Amino acid sequence: MAGMEIELKEMLSDLDNLQRSLSDPSSQASLIKMRSRVENLTALVNSGQGRRSKVKDMSAEVVDSNPYSRLMALQRMGIVDNYERIRDFSVAIVGIGGVGSVAAEMLTRCGIGRLLLYDYDKVELANMNRLFFRPEQCGMTKTDAAVQTLSDINPDVVLESYTLNITTVQGFETFMASLTNKANSLSKDSTGVDLVLSCVDNYEARMVVNQACNELKQTWMESGVSEDAVSGHIQLLIPGETACFACAPPLVVASGVDERTLKREGVCAASLPTTMGVVAGLLVQNTLKYLLKFGQVSPYLGYNALKDYFPTMQMRPNPQCSNAACLERQEEYKLTKPERDAAAKAKMEEEALTVTESAIHLDNEWNICVVDDDEQDKKDAQTRDVLPEGLVHELPTADEYQRLTAQEEAVNSADDLEELKRQLEALNAD
Repeated sequence: MAGMEIELKEMLSDLDNLQRSLSDPSSQASLIKMRSRVENLTALVNSGQGRRSKVKDMSAEVVDSNPYSRLMALQRMGIVDNYERIRDFSVAIVGIGGVGSVAAEMLTRCGIGRLLLYDYDKVELANMNRLFFRPEQCGMTKTDAAVQTLSDINPDVVLESYTLNITTVQGFETFMASLTNKANSLSKDSTGVDLVLSCVDNYEARMVVNQACNELKQTWMESGVSEDAVSGHIQLLIPGETACFACAPPLVVASGVDERTLKREGVCAASLPTTMGVVAGLLVQNTLKYLLKFGQVSPYLGYNALKDYFPTMQMRPNPQCSNAACLERQEEYKLTKPERDAAAKAKMEEEALTVTESAIHLDNEWNICVVDDDEQDKKDAQTRDVLPEGLVHELPTADEYQRLTAQEEAVNSADDLEELKRQLEALNAD
């Protein structure tokens, strides 16, 4: 590693000498570009020197050197059945911007098995108000910068980067092929990826992701932040089962207006790292619940920063959707309804049979025990009535004092009847 660093420094020195000796302006641009690439290589070499080694198996051992101990604690506490399964999943993130880059970092820190990253843009100083990217990465493609940072954070994650625009014909074909490529898939049953996360900032790209996922029957999640940077949302889209992005399109899409014509020179959308961080957190939380099957996966969750309001709703598919692939998925979903209903009924019956009486609280490592309140009250009452040997109660207890014998109750009842009879006779006499 040290030898490579020396070679790169000498190469930079040679480039400087060559740049000073050449007077042709056309050659200067190529030299500047070459110098930039050598500097990026130098940065990669320097960053690799402090990188940790790969971890073969996730461990729950609580030691400072274990990067997964706090994640595996979720399994010990009963939140997830098997957290180590996260290494079997592949997630594609389209758009490595304010939301996508943070989502990629969160999934990397969670130990996801494989990440596919898609973007065509480069890192700029204008991106520094957001999280994740660093000033020294300016000029690098967002995908290359992301791979550089994420591989340093967790070398166990398999990273694939695609520097392309998915809205072009060639970009769309490459996008579709990468999603269906089983060669790099970590799961035997997977079609290529287990989930697609859309973190793009324009409707055209969202419609492209929607089209690809409808054609491939691929479950995906969409996310977005408003132009005023104080609200956002996430949405789960399952082809045929939930509304696709074309089922209920935004007004700008439904009206057919080219959104590129809406942009004005010198005017940009607002951007807050706080809002983008919240939306990215909600997106990854929903992703973990979906993949590891715990908790309730949100079909749609909004976020209003001004009122701290989190609206949620369910969106059913539109039978008159303009997307042909969506209509096909809807028909397929209807045909499988009897099978789903039968499976759900069988599951409910199985759960009902397995429900048996068990201890209120099983033994646990924290020595916590729970006692039934009713049993404790009875025990306390019995304890109060017992006196030490040689002592007796001088007065009867309140319960014994008010307790009447059957004969006394019968006499009292007869007296009450005689009294009532006398009162009636007195009224008739009047």
